[in-house]
Amino acid sequence: MHNTSCPCGSGETYADCCGRFHTGPSQLQAPDAERLMRSRYSAFVLGLTEYLRETWHPDHRPAQIDPNPPGLQWLGLEVKQHEQQDADSATVEFVARNKLAGRAYRHHERSRFQRLEGRWVYLDGTFPKG
Repeated sequence: MHNTSCPCGSGETYADCCGRFHTGPSQLQAPDAERLMRSRYSAFVLGLTEYLRETWHPDHRPAQIDPNPPGLQWLGLEVKQHEQQDADSATVEFVARNKLAGRAYRHHERSRFQRLEGRWVYLDGTFPKG
């Protein structure tokens, strides 16, 4: 997996992109909200539920994250916009596509991220129309 293309669609290898956050030393953190969002998408693709929990804001973190259902295929990620509100707040709008049981799905979200103690975490999201 390390020499294959990263699931997030960056064009980099997994090892040079999201893999370094998934398997690197615990102090290695995504440098901005977009990189964190991309690493979270790749974690969903790869079923890395502990990474997803660790990068979720502690006030909003679910007790557990269910694994991907059997047969789920992730088809791609499109980052539409990344906005930095201030040093510790940012939003990322994206569309993630997947397919399950022959049916295609599109997840369009505008996610809010916050930097806590120097580390970016996912806060929550809204779902724009269109």
